[in-house]
Amino acid sequence: MFLNRITVIGSSNTDMVIKTTKLPVPGETILGGNFFMNPGGKGANQAVAASRLGGKVSFVAKTGDDIFGKQAKQLFESEGVNTDYMFTDSENPSGVALITVDANAENCIVVAPGANSYLDKADIEKAREEILRSDIILMQLEIPIETVNYAADIAFNAGKKVILNPAPACELPDELLRKLYIITPNETEAELLTGIKVTDLATAEIAARALRKKGVKIVIITLGSKGAFFYAEEGFKIVPAPKVVAVDTTAAGDVFNGALAVAISEGMELEKAIELANKAASIAVTRLGAQSSAPYWKELK
Repeated sequence: MFLNRITVIGSSNTDMVIKTTKLPVPGETILGGNFFMNPGGKGANQAVAASRLGGKVSFVAKTGDDIFGKQAKQLFESEGVNTDYMFTDSENPSGVALITVDANAENCIVVAPGANSYLDKADIEKAREEILRSDIILMQLEIPIETVNYAADIAFNAGKKVILNPAPACELPDELLRKLYIITPNETEAELLTGIKVTDLATAEIAARALRKKGVKIVIITLGSKGAFFYAEEGFKIVPAPKVVAVDTTAAGDVFNGALAVAISEGMELEKAIELANKAASIAVTRLGAQSSAPYWKELK
């Protein structure tokens, strides 16, 4: 088992999923198939993914004082995630996500963030010592950007490695970007951050160069079934993903980031770390659900 510490700061949601043959267009009502509920949220998914792969994970999050929040905390504890820094909001409900998945494993997601929107600087201060004890700080954007920036500031000033998965996509201040060790946008997120449409290796390089100019040390652009493109000081390369038949891509990016955090925390060489993250994500897309799809370390051998 790995011993290096990872602090994940982010969202916890309950995912309500409907399987359909196709995604509805605006104004259309369709009959779906199976319905199920799963624990989700990008932060939670990444925390569980990292823990299943041997990371020593603490999760900083905020949930409502409701059944969804209580169930989430119990699940994280069963997964070996430290929940000492999961805070309860007595005024706002836990976050929920409504997810539709079609026959081609494509999905559309609407999130009601609830208590996630109230994870604030005061909460980060309560978790400061855990952040300072950690090797890697992993974050996403389903919590307030001010909170992300504040946590990144603490970690950066302490010499910690900050990994940001910039999803859901939004513009980011340069002061945040310069604190990042790794940023992991997909093609859409890379375009929003740089104004460069990523369609091939050449445009991925241009977008990655633009982000590195803003101070990010390593840029990894995830390309779905094609794998991931990285640009770092030593150069750039595309790392292909294993070929699989996908059934649900909901948590692919989250599993990738959780696995990447574990690999980086162990000092794995960058290309090898991305290979491991690609493999973990490729396993996840062959399964239904978010956290439930994350593989265990023994499955990557």
